[in-house]
Amino acid sequence: MKYDYLVVGSGLFGAVFAHQAKEKGKKVLVIDKRPNIAGNVYTKEIEGINVHIYGAHIFHTNLKHVWDYVTKFAEFNRFTNSPVANYRGELYSLPFNMYTFNKMWGVVTPEEAAAKIEAQKREAGITEPKNLEEQAISLVGTDIYEKLIKGYTEKQWGRPCTELPAFIIKRLPVRLTFDNNYFNALYQGIPVGGYTKMVANMLDGTEVRLGVDYLQNKAELDALADKVVYTGPIDAYFDYKLGNLEYRSVRFENEVLDIPNFQGNAAVNYTDRETPWTRIIEHKWFEFGKDAEGNDLPKTVISREYSSEWKPGDEPYYPVNDEKNGKLYAEYKQLADAEVKVIFGGRLGEYKYYDMDAVIDSALKLAERELY
Repeated sequence: MKYDYLVVGSGLFGAVFAHQAKEKGKKVLVIDKRPNIAGNVYTKEIEGINVHIYGAHIFHTNLKHVWDYVTKFAEFNRFTNSPVANYRGELYSLPFNMYTFNKMWGVVTPEEAAAKIEAQKREAGITEPKNLEEQAISLVGTDIYEKLIKGYTEKQWGRPCTELPAFIIKRLPVRLTFDNNYFNALYQGIPVGGYTKMVANMLDGTEVRLGVDYLQNKAELDALADKVVYTGPIDAYFDYKLGNLEYRSVRFENEVLDIPNFQGNAAVNYTDRETPWTRIIEHKWFEFGKDAEGNDLPKTVISREYSSEWKPGDEPYYPVNDEKNGKLYAEYKQLADAEVKVIFGGRLGEYKYYDMDAVIDSALKLAERELY
């Protein structure tokens, strides 16, 4: 049987493109080496709770066309991301806002908070931030940087903040208000019933084969379709012949607890350097109506997240978008552009840190170019 498109990977990029192609009457085969669809947004029900198996995913966007698109496949709740920072037992509000500044310095007015940040920035002598540390201090001052950013960031990236590029933290929300909404986005929420259900709806009517390793069976699979949409790691596609691109990986320790409420919040970040995990996720609080419905469930599921350097066999999560890796990716991109039959897309195919809405937007744009 001949297909118009072979889509490698059933995550958001692959599922969106596959849906759009099917809508245009194309024959599509989606394959995935995992035993499940949905890539890293895969959710699995445990004790009546939709658990984010590959880390917390909170959908947020200012792109109305993307919001209109995803809401065709799922109803979204009105979850608002309001994480808490735990620094050696002291709890602070994230994003950095007036609650944070009051707890940190005892300031009460926005004017006092702004003056404190400005004084610390001036004392540090930073004019043009050259790295993440300088960028963070210029945004929130040294006290907040030392307690709430430095340890967490160095655990997450496995590198000193002075060696990380400034742009990583440019989107850091800092507010001189009492707004606890982490994302400055018009639309936000979690699909009711979990992301797997949403992706299943996208792939409804499309042939999907799971447990199929594309790179192990490449010639045979390529022969099935006119074109391939590849969403796996770009360096793996070329058998790492120019060298390995670097990623950060994440390891999860999941635990079912016989209590209804472990931490009272979906996400608590542990910002000191000594605590080995970066954060604890309590999955039930992603569901709508946390006080009434969540506490009706006698158990809760938590995940401790540990950040680590990626090595072959690990799951690649975050591209390390520094200068060295940028140059190597540019070389792989040249090779990719020469593959006439193959389109590279998504976080791993483009070696790019993508929010979910940007992945969907990118897949829709590809579909527009390819199919219309």
